[in-house]
Amino acid sequence: MPSTSPGVAAVAQPLLDVRDLTVGFPTMRGVARVVERLSLQVREGEIVGLVGESGSGKSVTCRALLGLVPEPGAVMGGEVVFAGRDLLALEAAELRALRGTEIAMVFQDPMSSLNPVLTIGRQLTETLTLRAGLTQRAAEVRGVELLDRVGIPAADRRMRAYAHELSGGMRQRVMIALALAGEPRLLLADEATTALDVTIQDQILFLLREIRDQTGMAIVLVSHDMGVIAQTCERVAVMYAGRVVEVAPAGDLFADPRHPYTRALLDAIPRIDDLRERGALEAIPGQPPDVRELSGGCPFQGRCRFVRDACESVPMTLEPAGPQRSTACPFAAEALGPQGGRMSREAR
Repeated sequence: MPSTSPGVAAVAQPLLDVRDLTVGFPTMRGVARVVERLSLQVREGEIVGLVGESGSGKSVTCRALLGLVPEPGAVMGGEVVFAGRDLLALEAAELRALRGTEIAMVFQDPMSSLNPVLTIGRQLTETLTLRAGLTQRAAEVRGVELLDRVGIPAADRRMRAYAHELSGGMRQRVMIALALAGEPRLLLADEATTALDVTIQDQILFLLREIRDQTGMAIVLVSHDMGVIAQTCERVAVMYAGRVVEVAPAGDLFADPRHPYTRALLDAIPRIDDLRERGALEAIPGQPPDVRELSGGCPFQGRCRFVRDACESVPMTLEPAGPQRSTACPFAAEALGPQGGRMSREAR
């Protein structure tokens, strides 16, 4: 597992402190609270993973931090404190000025983010003149430097290319270059490697770690791929049905999960040596719940193999579960036992 970078002090004040963030979307059947009382901290130079199944609220959480929740959705409560300022209390103009300079985001699909009728160079120079205040000539020089920095060959020639002329890996590198143009202190990477083959994916992850090491930039890495998270992150927050159900250092989480949902996610990871002995993967039964129908208790109870009557009323609050970690399951120690309930090969 990755070790915490030397610049990250355990006692340092967080760069980002999200407190009880709630995001809802009005529907014909009531408000769908897709993010519910979410709390998360990110320190300077730290890479934090945000994981969970599709629909767990990961992307909406990132968008809410930047005031980009698509209408008719809205932030319904909470605080997002970044470098001492509550972003939810800022005026629209103040928030626009912060995007791309203090906090930047890399979206999942670069083709939906890059303008198909403008060259890569035009998009880079516009960003640099607006965000960094550079002249046109200085922005062109800086644009080539950024493309070269993210590993795009023949960067000066690529400045004249359009998005459709680049491979998927190159387009994602362009998105990272655009995000770095304003030299942000925090990068939100939303499934930035999902559509890439494993070789390019590894290169992008290496690039993100290298940039973090060089600049001290903090990163929130959103993914449903637990292997990517294990390879890249120092701390991990696990989301389910819009809630954070477990937070732990990456090494501790993978070795000793403290929530049944985390355990189920890890059991669903294919391992060649295990598959030879146990056959089919251990898929999580059922489907994530409709957040409009949650009435209380643990939202995972309908799919949990350790469910008990008390799960219907247990409060969904994170409680300490060891050094630098917490869980929303008060029965984790009893249900999972030592090593997160990991079964021996003989037991399987």
